[in-house]
Amino acid sequence: MLSIPATLARRLPWLALVLLFTACGHETRRYQAQTLSDQQADGDITLSGAAYMITQAVNTSNLFFGLDSSVTIPPETRAFLDFPLDGAAGGDRVPASATILTADVQVYVQSVSFAATVPTLIDLVPFSIPLSTADFSSSPLTATSTRSLDFFSSDVGSIIQVDVTELMIEAQAQGLRDFQLRFLLDTQANAGMVEFADGRSEKAPLLTIEYE
Repeated sequence: MLSIPATLARRLPWLALVLLFTACGHETRRYQAQTLSDQQADGDITLSGAAYMITQAVNTSNLFFGLDSSVTIPPETRAFLDFPLDGAAGGDRVPASATILTADVQVYVQSVSFAATVPTLIDLVPFSIPLSTADFSSSPLTATSTRSLDFFSSDVGSIIQVDVTELMIEAQAQGLRDFQLRFLLDTQANAGMVEFADGRSEKAPLLTIEYE
């Protein structure tokens, strides 16, 4: 039997919930899968001048992305989240044959700095474990594997839900067994930094998928 971490079970009492819908005389099964990100794989990469610095989340329990505008040549940081889809991190398994209906990622925002609004890009981009410097600027999986949103200073201290349905559909179509995301400051912005919590607690990044 699959062993679910206690923190995940407490936070998500409806894990593996199965909803049954009947329409036109036909029964359709709709399933929900949930998994925390893999803290051992999560991390961030900072580029300062020509030098890279990689920080794994397991060593810090947080992640950053954005530009630190407090210095003359702002270093840029990009954050990486890894959600195993095969149950490897103790969460639910998503069958390779599943049809994705919805997907979202919840993140706990610990801080927002250098701007009240931080325009953000989220890339579906397979990355290495552990992270390497090449992951900082690698190409998204496909030309449409990016979505945009804003984080706000008012988000600090809150869990924010991010719709990643289209990215999850692409990951499933490609047969990926890890759903890997890169968070970065929108290239049109010149300042802003966001910090996520990434510990093993109710604040850990969480992926929720509904599928048939």
